[in-house]
Amino acid sequence: MVYLDQRGTGRSTSPSRGDYSMKRMVEDFEQVRKALHVERWLTLGHSFGGILQMGYADLAPDAVDGMIMLNCTLSLDDSFENGWLKKAGKLLGKDEHAFLKNDSLSHVEKSGIAAGRLEEKNLRWKIFYASPESDAEMNRSYGEIPSSNTDFADKSFSFQEYFRDYRPVTAGIKISVLFFCGRHDWAVGPKHYRNVRFPNMILWKSDVGHMPFLENREDMQKAVQAFRERNGFL
Repeated sequence: MVYLDQRGTGRSTSPSRGDYSMKRMVEDFEQVRKALHVERWLTLGHSFGGILQMGYADLAPDAVDGMIMLNCTLSLDDSFENGWLKKAGKLLGKDEHAFLKNDSLSHVEKSGIAAGRLEEKNLRWKIFYASPESDAEMNRSYGEIPSSNTDFADKSFSFQEYFRDYRPVTAGIKISVLFFCGRHDWAVGPKHYRNVRFPNMILWKSDVGHMPFLENREDMQKAVQAFRERNGFL
């Protein structure tokens, strides 16, 4: 496995010209693949990684042999509307979620307000996890990478191309796909999978929140193994 911190993320530096376009991201992925002398490879993404995987499959289809998608969004707007913000409204209650109906605010702006209010009530963890202990464990892990770069995360929502709804495109992608989703994942939306139409797909629903590798690693591994066996990946 090759673990890649894309530009502006984790251990990677930020681009001097601030180029976080999808085209540039795909060029980065291709440079790594070619440097490793890999003809075709499987991609594995989590959360927003699904958007990057779809962009890669769209712009460099001959490079991708299959995709493993763990709790991935393929439409940020849908995940905001039917995941993040929908759950936030229920958690905050009628007296505090009027801002969700303010059409002058973007989804990103609404999620920022919601995150702050949920944090004040110690409820933000319910968007991502089944327990506050899982939230604490994940927060501790962030400290394992000193000075972790968050530049791309801070700027990605300013690139409109990342708000493309990739779900209609899935019907035309013939490669093998594992689409692993959490029944309690309100970061993506527990019903986000319904409009995902990869023709050669294993749809695996798990009783997890947004972080299966933390909350139910065994079930996640079973899903990956089933995907490997079905498609002959060693």
